[in-house]
Amino acid sequence: MARKRVRERSPLEFLSDLLDPGRLPASVDDSAGYLDLLAAQGSAERSLAQVAMENPVLARIYEGLWRPMFTRAFSFGGPGTKRYTDRVLAELSPSGAGLVLDVACGPGLHTRAFAANLGSDGLAVGLDVSVPMLTQAVRDSRAERVAFLRADAHAIPFADKTFDSVSCLAALYLIPAPHEVIEEMIRVLKPGGKLAIFTTVDEKLTRIPLVKPVLAAASGIHIFGRDEITARLRRAGFAEVNQFISGQGQFVIATR
Repeated sequence: MARKRVRERSPLEFLSDLLDPGRLPASVDDSAGYLDLLAAQGSAERSLAQVAMENPVLARIYEGLWRPMFTRAFSFGGPGTKRYTDRVLAELSPSGAGLVLDVACGPGLHTRAFAANLGSDGLAVGLDVSVPMLTQAVRDSRAERVAFLRADAHAIPFADKTFDSVSCLAALYLIPAPHEVIEEMIRVLKPGGKLAIFTTVDEKLTRIPLVKPVLAAASGIHIFGRDEITARLRRAGFAEVNQFISGQGQFVIATR
């Protein structure tokens, strides 16, 4: 008698199984192709930068035009940011049964890259709060081991030590209370796992008097001190903390 084939879980089913039941709302909406944990919540006050990320037009051009242009601006037109982004993607991409979390994933460009080497027991999860960005992520996704989640990065809905890799690339400076997000990223990372952040750094331009407070007040953008993130990770017990600065941007890769 032929053995009956067991149906493989879909990426959304896999993601649903990963979620911590104690951290979930009463209902989860999957009608848009991603899991939405915020559907029943009202809109909180948002900065100008966050409002921009809710724009459907920006979501459509984000990967092909906006992100490359904006990322290159971090390096003042140089290629440093692009080169190091490629290194981050290579270092954090698990293989086989790995689990990776891409915080503030936008339309999922990096999430899909993280999924490249995953097997049937692996999953790359993209987390964001923007409906237009996640809608675009679902529309553009062709990778089999990718699923998207609408949730608050200040309260990541997974149990401690769930993921092999956790990243937040080119987004942390837009999020209110960013250190709360870093704490959550650390919490859900397995021992031995890698964490990567690409964000702003305080350099000559932002040391001009009033630049940082005016920028924060006008746009909600946070400029991180040179040692602000690296020192936090060392205090958390990370054995390896590497930093690369390119213009106004910094990459931090650390191993828990």
